[in-house]
Amino acid sequence: MMLKLKINLFTFLLLCTTIANAQTNTYKFKRNISGVNSVWHKMVLPDDLYKKANAGFEDLRIFGINGKDTIEVPYLLKQRVDKVSSNDITFKQINQSVNQNGYYYTFQSPEISLINQIKLAFKQENFDWEVTLEGSNDNKEWFNILSNYRILSIKNNDTDYQFTRLNFPDAKYQYFRLLVKSPIQPELLEAKILKTDTIPGTFKVVKYQSFDLKNDASKKETVVDVTLTNQVPLSYLKLNAQSDFDFYRPIKIEYATDSFKTDKGIQYNYANLYEGTISSLVEAAFNFENTITSRLKITIQNNDNMPLRLSGLQLKGNIYEIIARFDQPKNEYALYYGNEKAISPVYEIEKFESKIPVNLTTVTIGAEAKNPAYSIETAKPLFENKPWLWALMVVIIALLGWFSFKMLKN
Repeated sequence: MMLKLKINLFTFLLLCTTIANAQTNTYKFKRNISGVNSVWHKMVLPDDLYKKANAGFEDLRIFGINGKDTIEVPYLLKQRVDKVSSNDITFKQINQSVNQNGYYYTFQSPEISLINQIKLAFKQENFDWEVTLEGSNDNKEWFNILSNYRILSIKNNDTDYQFTRLNFPDAKYQYFRLLVKSPIQPELLEAKILKTDTIPGTFKVVKYQSFDLKNDASKKETVVDVTLTNQVPLSYLKLNAQSDFDFYRPIKIEYATDSFKTDKGIQYNYANLYEGTISSLVEAAFNFENTITSRLKITIQNNDNMPLRLSGLQLKGNIYEIIARFDQPKNEYALYYGNEKAISPVYEIEKFESKIPVNLTTVTIGAEAKNPAYSIETAKPLFENKPWLWALMVVIIALLGWFSFKMLKN
């Protein structure tokens, strides 16, 4: 009786393990999740996960195991990027005048408004002017907001560059007066007045392993190859660029998508990450879509100018965060990944995101381990399958016999 009970218990445990493994055996890697003590939690993806998970994270799964039950945990994957919102503020131009200082444009709002940005558009295509911006609530006493702020537009066969946006701290006035210091009359086409708000995302500083700079005189360009320590998300790059004179040059930032071996060593295929202008007028900082990579190539077109002095860079990336609902907090949970054929899961919590609590406690994702339940079923070729070979031989012999009988009968 005792022996039969032990056998039944062993069979039950084996069956539970088989059922649990059935949902997890297609994932190569797992990481235990510790600290689950309530229904809702958040967790940050570790840096060394990105090189093993699928590029689009289709293979991320969270499973909880409790005896014979395997529970899939619904989650949302979030990028903690900056959220920028801009609102147009109603203003009308009420005055335009000129004196020895330059050309004045006055704008009025129906009410006292808070703004922090003005976008200007001029008919002229080539200019280099300084502007001053003032604010007033009675159109008599004026207070300075910006002084000697430089705006620039250059358009020729090599360059098409404009910097005509005024950025300043929040200013709350009913009247704004713009002074353009120009030797000729500016033809102002539009002045778009805005209030821009930014909710900062969560960034993580990214370290790089090497910074290889080459100035190619024949191509009149500077190329910087940057190798990162790990394959991680990137969304911000700031170059330490210096020159003895003002500059504005085309810049292209690319990231490596894959690599291949040649007689000259390992070569890389690149895709565009950012194209624009690096200028002495503004900080050489560039924002782009969060992209996972381990290598960058920066190309600056010098034309006939001396190369810039580049002395390193700063890199940041927005973190990826999982918000998960653990319906049974007492279970043991793990994060699984490493399945090239997986498709993105569809969870209902995506439709009810507004009901997720705001303040969530963080749980820890452990070190990577090989999933012991991982298995790949490989179909054997027919010529290695004996039953199929015997069946094929029988069919061939039957056909030969039938054709032989037909020939002898004739």
